[in-house]
Amino acid sequence: MAVTITEAAARHVSKYLAKRGKGVGVRLGVKTTGCSGLAYQLEYVDEPDPNDVVFESHGIKLLVDPKSLAYLDGTELDFVREGLNEGFKFSNPNERDRCGCGESFRV
Repeated sequence: MAVTITEAAARHVSKYLAKRGKGVGVRLGVKTTGCSGLAYQLEYVDEPDPNDVVFESHGIKLLVDPKSLAYLDGTELDFVREGLNEGFKFSNPNERDRCGCGESFRV
């Protein structure tokens, strides 16, 4: 099982952690919500949870709680700019469908 981060996303996370002045990485998870059932959660982490599964890529630690890992296995976290918009993009091979608003997904 693995979760990865692109170089662009790693640069963005690294800059943000430096700006905050603290943090060990980002936690990626899922929560039950929305039209399709699941939504991604992303938060900066100051203290890892002992149960977190830790992946490291491009010098950034990705922490995933064990319950979310089954839904996120194979996911790549990217940071993209499209016109004036920018943000994180999740490429998850387990996604079967997305809701029309793009806020939730189903596996």
